[in-house]
Amino acid sequence: MERTGIVENVTDLVQTKVSSPQSPKQLSDTETYSKNILGPVYFELSNLRVFGKAGLPEDKIVAPSQSPYIVASNEEFCVSVDITFNESPLTALLMCLGTRMTVDFAFEGLGGRAPEKDWAVTDITVKDDFSYTLTFKSTPDDAQLLPGLYAIAGVVAIGPVENKCTTPILGYGYIAKQLLQVYPA
Repeated sequence: MERTGIVENVTDLVQTKVSSPQSPKQLSDTETYSKNILGPVYFELSNLRVFGKAGLPEDKIVAPSQSPYIVASNEEFCVSVDITFNESPLTALLMCLGTRMTVDFAFEGLGGRAPEKDWAVTDITVKDDFSYTLTFKSTPDDAQLLPGLYAIAGVVAIGPVENKCTTPILGYGYIAKQLLQVYPA
């Protein structure tokens, strides 16, 4: 059975009269901190905002206030939305991989002369950041918004990641209900 210190048949060696076979029952144990280690991935849209950037009027007798929702055609305005992701391990990985976020801001003209226009804003997620604000800045003239009233909405697509391990779109969403009036400058 033995040849210069090398055992040729281990089974014969274990099942000798000197030793008996081990019990077929073995004990084992493991522990994990969660049954769902990676966790879900989701996001929330909030704070759709629109506002003109003109300051307060110089002559408070003629114009006592300035509405941020009524802008001249040459006045800069901003439209923005907040995107907040949950903080699961899988979400953290996707933020680190660089996930694309795109918001299509839709300007729906209310009335015969106000056209419909869409403008997209894209950003990429970064490691350890779960909250983002995507903003579109322009003047009505540059954004091709004619004088009139506009209802504004944001349509969002999250994904894919921006690397060689690309994934499909991870989620979609929308947020609506802001108004902007444009008047000729």
